[in-house]
Amino acid sequence: MAQPTAWDYPEPLAVSSAPVPHYGTGSLADLLPTLAAGMDVPGMSPAISELAPADRNCVFLIDGLGWEQLRDHPDEAPFMSSLMSSSRGDTGRPITTGYPATTATSLASVGTGLPPGAHGLPGYTVRNPATGELMNQLRWQPWSDPRAWQPYPTVFQLAHQAGVHTAQVSSPTFENTPLTKIALSGGTFRGKLSGEDRMDLAAEQLAAGDRSLVYTYYAEVDGKGHRFGVDSDAWRGQLMYVDRLVQRLAEQLPPRAALYVTADHGMIDIPFDEQHRIDFDEDWELRAGVALLGGEGRARHVYAVPGAEADVLTCWREVLGEQFWVASRDEAIAAGWFGPTVDERVYGRIGDVVAAARDDVLIVASEREPRESAMVGNHGSMTPAEQLVPLLQVRS
Repeated sequence: MAQPTAWDYPEPLAVSSAPVPHYGTGSLADLLPTLAAGMDVPGMSPAISELAPADRNCVFLIDGLGWEQLRDHPDEAPFMSSLMSSSRGDTGRPITTGYPATTATSLASVGTGLPPGAHGLPGYTVRNPATGELMNQLRWQPWSDPRAWQPYPTVFQLAHQAGVHTAQVSSPTFENTPLTKIALSGGTFRGKLSGEDRMDLAAEQLAAGDRSLVYTYYAEVDGKGHRFGVDSDAWRGQLMYVDRLVQRLAEQLPPRAALYVTADHGMIDIPFDEQHRIDFDEDWELRAGVALLGGEGRARHVYAVPGAEADVLTCWREVLGEQFWVASRDEAIAAGWFGPTVDERVYGRIGDVVAAARDDVLIVASEREPRESAMVGNHGSMTPAEQLVPLLQVRS
């Protein structure tokens, strides 16, 4: 009988090999503090050293538009493509989102200027240690006190207190959501339905103060990517539309202003077959010892039955370790996945096991998460397609 070789027992991916986001020097959490520092807001530091100060700053966040997706579609986005060399203060480089690369986490990082380990939204769904239930941090279900969940002030609040004119211009449906309240509140919220109206109002708000900080947002690039994929006609159509919106806003900048175009994450299409979609609900090995499955397909938080933590970690590494970075909670924290530190109140929200996809693969849950399991485009992990986002710049 042939003797086993190393090929028969491949080593799992080393936790240390995961490309950790650039917290403190070039992540989404560093953007608003850098802009606010340039407007002399107390307590703010210019973490992204490449950005020159401006008296009036506008951040336009396009949900789901990663650096690689923009780079690969110059014909659909001619205006933004012409700005690629201006990214990150004319260095032509992207910034990173933070882990996981998902909307709730990233918007909280943008608005608070803090990494996930501090602001406390470390995933799409995470366990609430007080109740033992999974909480969806995007939809805020089940309800939890927003201020207890995320107690830090937003950069908008601090800027407003310092005399900066601050405004958020977005869809009216977001005005009173808990996520908006804990991540993006401060100053005034102005709701507009159409993209064109948002751009016009954002430009007006930018001109409304000698020092201004304005945020605006567009969601449907992400929506079409999830439903149809990031190379579909529907997605391309949305990219063409938002490119025109960026140009519309750029052409209306008042004097002494800077516009920054960025995103909360990129996206990757995952084929619908058993090789690329591992169904947790049908895999007895992955289910063994697991009390709750959190996160999302490419960035899982796994909560073990008490006493089974080590066994779950071993099993997930054996089953997935060639395709996922699989870490214990303490290993992920020590590696800096969630930022330099993790607050005590956040510690129990992170999974006993954290699994981040390296390859084009998902851990779906067809029964528990039927809607999420049907998505074509996905995100969450630390690969360049998901982590890297533009920071395009236009200055008046």
